[in-house]
Amino acid sequence: MPTYNNEGTLPIVIQDLFLYTNNLVIINDGSTDGTSAILEQFPQVELIHFEKNQGKGEALKQGFKLAEKLGYEYAITIDSDGQHYPDDLDIFLSELESKKAVDPELLLVGDRNMNQDGIPGKSSTGNKFSNFWFLVVTGTELHDTQSGYRLYPLKAVNGIKLFTKKFELEIEVIVKAAWRNVEVRNIPIKVFYDKENRVSHFRPFKDIVRIVLLYIWFVMASFFYIHPRNKYRDLREKGFKRFWNEDILKSQEPAHKKAAAVALGIFVGILPLWGLHTLLVFLLAAVFKLNKVIAFLFSNISIPPLIPVIIYASYQLGSLITGNGISWEVNLTDFDSSTEVFQGLWKYLLGSIALAGILASSLWVVFYFLFSVFNPKQVVKS
Repeated sequence: MPTYNNEGTLPIVIQDLFLYTNNLVIINDGSTDGTSAILEQFPQVELIHFEKNQGKGEALKQGFKLAEKLGYEYAITIDSDGQHYPDDLDIFLSELESKKAVDPELLLVGDRNMNQDGIPGKSSTGNKFSNFWFLVVTGTELHDTQSGYRLYPLKAVNGIKLFTKKFELEIEVIVKAAWRNVEVRNIPIKVFYDKENRVSHFRPFKDIVRIVLLYIWFVMASFFYIHPRNKYRDLREKGFKRFWNEDILKSQEPAHKKAAAVALGIFVGILPLWGLHTLLVFLLAAVFKLNKVIAFLFSNISIPPLIPVIIYASYQLGSLITGNGISWEVNLTDFDSSTEVFQGLWKYLLGSIALAGILASSLWVVFYFLFSVFNPKQVVKS
């Protein structure tokens, strides 16, 4: 339990925890209030004391190291502000004990049900933001990625290079754990927000900026290294035929979803968002839970030989939509003035969106038929 200037809630939290366990490590993160005096009342606690405040992330890292040194295999973290219920320790332990297989390791994050009454709006919004980007960079869906009530596998966590020191470490550790094939999932817990005594040290601007920057880095790392690396490993392990069926075509996936991935790739690939197609298609595939590989492959419709054709077709379709009709010959003299250039760009942008929609819809029908024919069982299941 890391703590920093929570003298109003710390004593009762410790006393309640001792009703369920005596194995308690507390990290006093440079508190300047009465925390030190309070901790002196509990000599049975394993204590780490920082002279100066270093941040929750650094406190957790030092706590993990001490816990493993003391011989523990798992550690449950809990905040000292009184929002968590000590009796929920049994939920984590029961879930851990019910896990039959040793591999993969298990990391549990308490799900506080952020949609319930009494949850601060800012906390709920920030949590949704974090949940979305966690899904994008790991492919794993969580309903709460920011809860401090968690169960960590110590050997796995202490083996990860963690660079952050503040609140964002709790994001860094679950993302990197998921990348290392640790099973990261939620487990329902209770939560209580005491408006009078609860003290939060989360700084809305600075800490949000830190989290955003961290996710930007994770997005880049996942798209250009983690996801390609994992696919390459799967290819080597499974062989081309099995990899093609399970990872590319996803033979167990319904035909309409695979066709939707094709349509998404075509739609994004035609849009005039040069340089952003790959990022956008992966984001949307994650949001709609579609086959990322298929969507990515078809988003490459904008390859150099086809780019002039797409631009020309988009321009002509835009001219038709704006009521100017189709002019089969397009000359640079048609764009002598800034007004004509602006009108031409508008026709192209409008036409490209329309062309993307038409082709995406048409190819959805075509590929739904093809996937259904080659895998008819999925038509019944879907």
